[in-house]
Amino acid sequence: MTLRRRLACLLLAAAPVASLPAQATAPGAPAADPVAQNLNLRFANGIVAVAEEKIITVADVMQYIGPLLPQLRNEARNEKEFQERLEQLQDSAIQDLVDRVLIVKEFRKDEKRQIPVQYIDNAMADEIAERFEGDRSKFLAYLRAKGQTIRDYRKEIEENIIFSYMQGQQRKSQSVVSPVRIETYYNENKDRFYREDEVHLRLIQITRTESETDTTLLEQGRAIVARQKGGEKFEDLARQFSKDLKRSKGGDWGWLKRSDFRKEFSDVAFALKKAEASDPILLPEGAFILYAEDRRFAGIQPIDEVRDQIERVLIQQMSRTSQERWLERLRRNGFVKYY
Repeated sequence: MTLRRRLACLLLAAAPVASLPAQATAPGAPAADPVAQNLNLRFANGIVAVAEEKIITVADVMQYIGPLLPQLRNEARNEKEFQERLEQLQDSAIQDLVDRVLIVKEFRKDEKRQIPVQYIDNAMADEIAERFEGDRSKFLAYLRAKGQTIRDYRKEIEENIIFSYMQGQQRKSQSVVSPVRIETYYNENKDRFYREDEVHLRLIQITRTESETDTTLLEQGRAIVARQKGGEKFEDLARQFSKDLKRSKGGDWGWLKRSDFRKEFSDVAFALKKAEASDPILLPEGAFILYAEDRRFAGIQPIDEVRDQIERVLIQQMSRTSQERWLERLRRNGFVKYY
């Protein structure tokens, strides 16, 4: 998962009850001091932005990006790259925290929209159970360390729910894609839907023992192939005779491309017709029988095979565009000051 995606997930969690408050960190988590110092240098007064009546501080940003810093450090090739990416991450976090305030304000404009009290109570109880193992004393100690009251914490929970709800409404509004748009995307991007030759493979492995010769292995394999040709299902024979990892699944290895095969198997596998088994292939470790459950040949996939995939892509594109327009409107109509 990319850092940008993980950053978004901190605020865009789909399940509001399970999502953590954006400004909360794990109990006892240490602050990343060097990073905090750099932020303080950028924002000498400790304030990074004001959105409506909400002051967003360096501490808010640090609590927000803290879980991402180890990954950022591991991925950076040197200190210079780390600092550059850190600054980008900080700026993204500031914008997300500002947008959160504006989104909550937008929700509250409609007085008819209310989060049921019981829903907030349940979400808060779940948080305490999951994050503090149901230990209220740990929960209260955490609040004291943060300088928060129960009311403050409850408000964070409510705003998390509001945030997730509003994001969900935006996604829901872009959940229908017309067939014409799908066909247009397909025709304009056919190269994306090219696929190589593929075979849906089942396999039986007869493991060589110290007492077995090449002749006995081949005899066992040919007897199994004869039973398959006589009408027995290959998957049943695999469950009975195979010694490989997929035995319990009837020797099913799924759809494979030529590059997925070891050299000794690839030519044999792609010479098979649908529902055809190979002759035993003799190798030092044993004998192998390949079976083509199905075949797919190289070329552009038909639109019916990729329609759902295209629909998901278009919904994601539409949702991103719609969300950016929505957020731009909220930013224009709200009070935001950056430092």
